[in-house]
Amino acid sequence: MRKVSAVSLFAAAGMAGVLTLGGCLGADAWTSSFKVEPDELVPTGRNPYFVLEPGHVLVLEGGGVQLTVTVLNETKKVDGVETRVVEERETKDGQLFEVSRNYFAISRRNRDVFYFGEDVDMYKGGRVVSNTGAWLSGVNGSFGMMMPGRVLLGARYYQEVAPKIAMDRATIVSVNETVETPAGTFRNCLKVKETSPLEPFITEYKYYAPGVGMVRDGALRLVEIRTEGGGSR
Repeated sequence: MRKVSAVSLFAAAGMAGVLTLGGCLGADAWTSSFKVEPDELVPTGRNPYFVLEPGHVLVLEGGGVQLTVTVLNETKKVDGVETRVVEERETKDGQLFEVSRNYFAISRRNRDVFYFGEDVDMYKGGRVVSNTGAWLSGVNGSFGMMMPGRVLLGARYYQEVAPKIAMDRATIVSVNETVETPAGTFRNCLKVKETSPLEPFITEYKYYAPGVGMVRDGALRLVEIRTEGGGSR
């Protein structure tokens, strides 16, 4: 999963029927363990804000950075679960900077999307120079929640549970944002605040549009949605 740079993030920027979680958890509590039933998780599907269907591609750009997120027609078994591989390919000023292969599964019961880890290649001068941030559930961490199937305003949960490696956590702060991008204007977007105890002075905001997925990631905004083998929109 793309990691934000500290340089760009020191500045931070009621839909009817949405539930509110406020007061159910302690002020500093994030959910870090998640109960799932055997055979509940599958590698293909979607919930209102997250698509795990092969061929779904999002391209975001901003500040000389391009991020291409592709749901691949590949799966990988992680911690006993068949997960979907989602590739994130990031370039800076036209030069390849990072390629990550992220592993997700979705609950067929409630459409929660869980994150089982990632393999990471960091590039410099066209060559892999490190694998910083790589982790796998069942090896050096345990799976986290990437996107709940049912939004709870104020919900706080860990996306990654890999101590000393990756401990990203999310707070749902809004469900009715309007986001303007080169690819169009998206309404009723989910706004998620991301932090990490490993980087306590960095805050990131991401926005997800219904039926699309991520349309803004910090300074990056959606420029293209396409289906591989199909057209763009």
